[in-house]
Amino acid sequence: MNHQPDRARFSAMEHGTQADWSTISGHFATFAKGLPARVLTHLKLLDGDYGGFPIDRLEHSLQTATRAHRDGRDEAYVVMALLHDIGDTLGSFNHPEIGAAMLRPFVSEELHWIANMHGVFQGYYFFHYIGGDRDLREAYRGHPHFEACAEFCEKYDQAGFDPAYDSAPLSFFEPMVGRVFARPINSIYAGAGAKAAG
Repeated sequence: MNHQPDRARFSAMEHGTQADWSTISGHFATFAKGLPARVLTHLKLLDGDYGGFPIDRLEHSLQTATRAHRDGRDEAYVVMALLHDIGDTLGSFNHPEIGAAMLRPFVSEELHWIANMHGVFQGYYFFHYIGGDRDLREAYRGHPHFEACAEFCEKYDQAGFDPAYDSAPLSFFEPMVGRVFARPINSIYAGAGAKAAG
């Protein structure tokens, strides 16, 4: 087998060496630096996707994040607001979980929980119109992040469908995404990435 000098030499992980994993770690560090750009590229897939709503899903994301930013929320919160619906393209039946999974290494447990649960909490505003239970969120009453999630939905998410609202452009949020996604705080790979980058 012809091995490339910048690639690991094993054919099964059980045969890997320190040299192999040093090579892989070096690639990981470089690849991880491109994560913000890949996330934003995926977010742009929401452009032009209306799904019957008054505005497209990208504009909803921008409007939700803009409202949070103008309300004085910190950068991690604003990025969570921007990306809360990024899973719409791949997770028609579980989009909150997809966005939350992407955010989890980079945000607090509270912000992860909001992103993960916002679908249930947002349902308060419409589930009763589509044959569901608008009070589904009540199963989580008493959870430490219940009120924070309810507030996110009330102030930013459910309010973020106004065609006349002057949302900030995506370029305004790009540096924020870059900064938040540059600092993993909860990942089994965070130490390895930092070591490889150093």
